[in-house]
This record gives sequence, C-alpha cells and structure tokens, in this order.
Amino acid sequence: TGVQGPLHSHPHVQSSYIVSGQFEVTIGAVTERLGPGDGFLVPSGVEHGTRCLEAGEGIEIFTPIRDEFV
Repeated sequence: TGVQGPLHSHPHVQSSYIVSGQFEVTIGAVTERLGPGDGFLVPSGVEHGTRCLEAGEGIEIFTPIRDEFV
C-alpha cells in the first residue's frame, strides 16, 4: 500500500490483470481506480504509471518479451 510506480513509457505493449487489491492507474491523460477482475492495456510508447491503494497482486504480460524480466 502506498507504493507508486512513476510515470514511464517503453516500446512494449503491456496488458495487465488485477487479481486483488486496489490500484490507481494512469495511462496517458486518464487516471482510473481499478480492482479485482479489472484489466488495462498500455500501447507501445504511451506514458503510464500506477499507485497501490490497497496491497494486492497483478499479472502483467508484455509483447515483445522483456528480456530483463526473464
């Protein structure tokens, strides 16, 4: 809770699914509060970031694969 991922971008497309918890997610100029069962897609090169409002888990998928995460 309280951890924040700073705004950033990368060349990968990112798809995320929230398993549990509550997160504030910013993609471009849009910020939304998301929770269990919600998901989001970040296109390549778009600035985005998250803030954890309530501890939880998420699943993230990147394409192409991010070698630094393997």
